[in-house]
Amino acid sequence: MKILIVIPARMKSTRLPGKPLADIHGKPMIAHVYERAVQAGLGPVVVACAEPEIADAISALNGTSILTDPDLPSGTDRVRAAADIFDPEKTFDVVINVQGDMPTLDPELIKITADLLAEHSDCDIATAAVYTENPREIDDPNVVKAIITDTGRALYFTRASAPTGTDADGRSGVNHHVGLYAYRRDALDRFCELPPSPLETRERLEQLRALENDMRIYVAIIEAAPDGVDTIDDLERAKALLKDKT
Repeated sequence: MKILIVIPARMKSTRLPGKPLADIHGKPMIAHVYERAVQAGLGPVVVACAEPEIADAISALNGTSILTDPDLPSGTDRVRAAADIFDPEKTFDVVINVQGDMPTLDPELIKITADLLAEHSDCDIATAAVYTENPREIDDPNVVKAIITDTGRALYFTRASAPTGTDADGRSGVNHHVGLYAYRRDALDRFCELPPSPLETRERLEQLRALENDMRIYVAIIEAAPDGVDTIDDLERAKALLKDKT
């Protein structure tokens, strides 16, 4: 596989405006994410910027950034736009979408997700999840749950507490979805050309668009999830976690 990693970033976050440039020990958050993506060593890393301020921050690292239309409807559309500008001949057959608000991301997670595409020839999109029995996470609609088969194929994603009951080992936990995606290039193109689907609109989860259109998603179960930054409290936690790693 020839892999391109794209990090979508925009300043207009609802809960934490300007978060790509939020300072974490002297570096903007987007710089931390960019450096971790580079450490994965899978291929070139591009930041898909909605605003020039983000591009300037990446230029300070001698990194690669691409300005995209700030009015694109989603981060996935921004990833595709940047991939098409960076690689118009489509020589990269895999595009990995790394969220720009995960400064504590373990580079190994990117590799694990990409490996699913190699392991499953019928996989269009690969992602990850963490098993949890934490009651707060199970009940929290902001924690997206991945419902998957024993082979790792996703059947559904939901904000509800699902599935119910216990598994074969007597466990009653759920799989907390991690928002990192590896797309086959043609699957990314197809996904972005599809209209929003009914379940996607109802659950506010765009990955359901893929499932409703018979695309196959596989999910790697990992040990720990990277902390996303959506609020000031999240930012302070990220600073604490990265204090001895900068």
